[in-house]
Amino acid sequence: MKIKLMADSTCDLSPSVLNKYNIGLAPLIITIDGNEYRDRFDISNDEFYENLNSYKSHPTTSMPSPESYIACIQEAVEQGCNEILCICMSSGTSGSYQGALLAKKLYYEQNPQSDVRFEVIDSVSMSHGSGWLIMKCAMLLEQGYNFEELIQYCETVKYRIKHFLSVDDLDNLIRSGRLSNSGGLIGKVLSIKPIMSMKNTKGAVVAKKRGMRQVYNYYIQEFIRNVDYEQTNFVIVGYTSDISRAETLKGMFHTETDFRGEIYIMQMGVAVGTHVGLGGLSLFFVEKAHDDFIHHVKEVIKSHIKM
Repeated sequence: MKIKLMADSTCDLSPSVLNKYNIGLAPLIITIDGNEYRDRFDISNDEFYENLNSYKSHPTTSMPSPESYIACIQEAVEQGCNEILCICMSSGTSGSYQGALLAKKLYYEQNPQSDVRFEVIDSVSMSHGSGWLIMKCAMLLEQGYNFEELIQYCETVKYRIKHFLSVDDLDNLIRSGRLSNSGGLIGKVLSIKPIMSMKNTKGAVVAKKRGMRQVYNYYIQEFIRNVDYEQTNFVIVGYTSDISRAETLKGMFHTETDFRGEIYIMQMGVAVGTHVGLGGLSLFFVEKAHDDFIHHVKEVIKSHIKM
């Protein structure tokens, strides 16, 4: 059996990682001043961030079309793959997961004799959170994991992928409903940077810090307090427009933590950047299992026993 990994473009993995692991990509659609662009295909990240403040209206995003997922499936089949695992951004923040499920239904209707197995995972993550899970699966695949083991890993670990995201432009969060207008006004007046994380499949503000130094310190302290070293063999640091912030945070990992795994710096793509804006800085790793996670795993095991 040959396994193919797929994702939507919000995974924000670098071109080198996508190529190394032969990961298929279904692009979200970005509408800018009336023109549509495929994320990662028709517009570059740098081009987008350089022009973001000059667009006549704020860009909008829409989920990948079912046809784009089907095209990825067909490409995988042409490559000789008969087991395809598609990992999508959180269903709580986008229709990408539902789009992949629809594509699955349409593919089997169009190819009733196909023996290809196509499974879709809701990563309950955003940006490099789902990217982290995809990279980990690619590494486990190299270690000999089979299709069922990859699915089981995703379903048991995905709730522990820790997200942190700080932003400069609060207007983007207000516009996308991630921050109240009153909270945004306070942030602007006091120059406070909100820090977001994922809660119940959606983004939520978990802290507010004044200045980047406090943001860096918060990230490092939370990493030291929460990281599961056994699962976290690599960390992803994301950024939108200012790579120097990501490089500063990476440097602090070397000087202020005991972590000696790989630290990947990757840029957030256009679809994610539309909502995050300029100056975004993010961090992704696996946190320790808490009581609520252990309860979830027990429920998953029970459901499989009943099946």
